[in-house]
This record gives sequence, structure tokens and C-alpha cells, in this order.
Amino acid sequence: MKNIDDRLINVETKLAYLEDFINKLQEIAVEHSESIERLKQENRMLKTKLGDIEDSVQEIPNIRPPHY
Repeated sequence: MKNIDDRLINVETKLAYLEDFINKLQEIAVEHSESIERLKQENRMLKTKLGDIEDSVQEIPNIRPPHY
């Protein structure tokens, strides 16, 4: 009977550690997901700004200098 109790305690202990590990992994996954979303949003904003800069740079050669 003692052997069965020891084995049950070992299984319960391992289960508790696994539950804690899974909870930590879930927290990390949520943090990473939030970071990825922030990076995606920042990337979209930078693409927009880069497109605006690119458009303004392309317009500059077509503008006549003021001394003409």
C-alpha cells in the first residue's frame, strides 16, 4: 500500500509541476502574441510613412526650381 501511495504522490507532484509549466507557457504565448500585434501595427505605420516619403521624393525632380 505504501508503494501505491508513493507513486500517487509522485504523479500528483509531476502533475502540479506540469500545470504550473503550462500556465507559464500560456502567459509567455500571450505576451508574444501581444508583442507580435504591436510589431505588426508599427510595421504598417512605417510602411505608410515610407510610402509617403517615397512619393514626396519622386515629386521633387518634377518641381521647377525657383530661380527659373
